[in-house]
Parts: sequence; structure tokens; C-alpha cells
Amino acid sequence: MGTKVLTMLEPLWQGFPPVDPPAVSGSASRTLPPRYESVRSARAFTRETLQGWELDELFDSVALVVSELVTNALRHAILAAPEHADATPPARLHLMRWSSRLICAVRDPSDDSPVAGEADSAAESGRGLYLVDSFSDSWGWHPLAGATHGKIVWALFRLP
Repeated sequence: MGTKVLTMLEPLWQGFPPVDPPAVSGSASRTLPPRYESVRSARAFTRETLQGWELDELFDSVALVVSELVTNALRHAILAAPEHADATPPARLHLMRWSSRLICAVRDPSDDSPVAGEADSAAESGRGLYLVDSFSDSWGWHPLAGATHGKIVWALFRLP
């Protein structure tokens, strides 16, 4: 992987589980426009990327997690203040693959920490991070470093 790509992804490494950035065997990234249709396009992007990496069998679990992370970013960081929508930086989806791991990460402009709601089976919402925890091998988040506002929320999948 080129030095330029590693430099671009440098802010992502902080707070991730121990991984070796130079050992990334694949990475893909997509900006997500500030509208809920971005969840569908994030799933399609995830499908295309996993197919290219010959990881089709992981699609259902990874797509569910990507959907939840993107929905949370849109709902709580991007669309929470519609009057500032034009000035708010968009969310961004990152998929990174190592020989034994896959990380899905969503960057958003909010400094607020993600909060896992109670897993109420009757509720229409509030179960997103519970699902992320249930379908991934681990997940976490960290604020962006420096003058950049926002955070990265990530989920890790061990590869078969």
C-alpha cells in the first residue's frame, strides 16, 4: 500500500484495536451525502467491496453493522441540525482489510460519544449499537485528533 494512502488513513489508526497499518491488504472509502438514502448506498458500496475482496459470505453481518453505523452518524451527527446541513462535513465510510481482520469505520463531525441504548425489542430505534456489538467481534470509537472535530466509530470482524 502506498505511503499516500497510509498518510490519508493515519487519523483512523488512533483508537483502533492493535493492527499493523502497513499490512493493510485492501482499503476502500466513500463519502456519504447528508440524507438517509446514503444508508442504502453504503450497503451497496460494502457489497461491491466485499465481492472484490472475495468476502461475499460476510456481507449480511457486515452490511447490518455498516447500516447501523451510517444511520447513527446521519441521525445524530449530520441531520440532527438541519439548519446547518450545508456547513456540516459529511460522514465517511471506510472499509479496511487485513489478512485476518476487516474493519468498518464511519467518521462523522460530532464530538459526542456514541451511547448504546437499551435493547428493547418493541422499540423502533435505539438498538443500533447493541446490534453492532452482537454482529461484530468488537467495536469502539475515538475522537479525531488535532483541530478536526468529530469521531470514528468502528467495528472489527475476524476473517475466516
